[in-house]
Amino acid sequence: MKKTISIILLIVLTMTLITGCGGGSTKNDDVIKIGINYELTGEVASYGQASVDGIELAIEEINAAGGINGKKIEAVKYDNKSDKSQATTLATKLMTQDKVVAVLGPATSGAFKATIPEAIKNKVVVASGSATSDEVTVDDKGVKEYAFRICFTDSYQGTAMANYALNNMNQTKAVVIMDNSSDYAKGLAANFTKTFEAGGGEVVATEAFVAGDKDFNAILTKIKGQDFGVIFLPGYYEEAGLIIRQAREQGIDTPILGADGFGAPELTELAGADALNNVFFSSHFSSLDKDPSVAGFIENFSKKHGKEPDQFAALGYDLAMFLADGIKRAGSTDTVAIKDALAATKDFKGITGSFSMDENHNPVKAVVVVGIENGVHATSERVAQ
Repeated sequence: MKKTISIILLIVLTMTLITGCGGGSTKNDDVIKIGINYELTGEVASYGQASVDGIELAIEEINAAGGINGKKIEAVKYDNKSDKSQATTLATKLMTQDKVVAVLGPATSGAFKATIPEAIKNKVVVASGSATSDEVTVDDKGVKEYAFRICFTDSYQGTAMANYALNNMNQTKAVVIMDNSSDYAKGLAANFTKTFEAGGGEVVATEAFVAGDKDFNAILTKIKGQDFGVIFLPGYYEEAGLIIRQAREQGIDTPILGADGFGAPELTELAGADALNNVFFSSHFSSLDKDPSVAGFIENFSKKHGKEPDQFAALGYDLAMFLADGIKRAGSTDTVAIKDALAATKDFKGITGSFSMDENHNPVKAVVVVGIENGVHATSERVAQ
């Protein structure tokens, strides 16, 4: 009997020692796990991959500088394949299985919105650098407590571009050509029209297309005889590039204004450099910015990725830095503390500009208007709403 008890005690002691020396919990305590849930393949892979390129540069720099409060960042990255349901599934996996303290992404408004219920349920922050739809972080029930973004909203940039047309270009007559299948485009068009007309301008025609259309000559022929000085074209580069090319082929040389959906390099491929003249779009970032921190970012990004960063890369970089700043100020990896610290952000200095978080978890920041000539970003200026 004594021998049996001794054996049992020995087994229990051995198991205790093994458990104590296992190292799993120690490893987790030494790192801060952050989720990356982006569109790396599929329809909007251009936005997602650029964003992740920026995020990974930021994480590399943070870790090289000693991490956050002495702990290195460990990124857990998944491709949501530009699919809303996949984005939601991955957000749940990151929060419940991978046990991340926050999730960065997705890039697009629809996919990001789809992950927010999971964030609220699990009390884990989700943050996007490029989800611009107005109702992303707030709805008629109030602010969505665990959702943040560092980009301006569609209404903000629609208003800014209307004011730019009126005040910077002295244009008082506009045509709007919008993607009627996109909430993004419809929101931009509505706010541009409202602000433009409130400022004394007139929208003489509003024409619509749907995503996937290729031939816009009928629309362009219809507006060609109208009296207008500027075209506002809210939408993504896939259709915008073709519209710009076909407009120039028809001899429509008036300025064309767009939003941040123009920011991908594919716009030049689709429109052709010769057609991309007198084109202006609202952006979050310009490589023409003379700020020394911007120059440093461009240099480091180019060394790592072999190309210059676009606005999505800059937003991805700022998004990771914004989260790191919040975790540092929280002094903890407690997800509620991180949420509270992010909500209290004041005067955060990023590559895309300085900003503070407002009560709806939106940044208060300026818009960058980029001018394109001969297919090249030629001018940039920061403008208030």
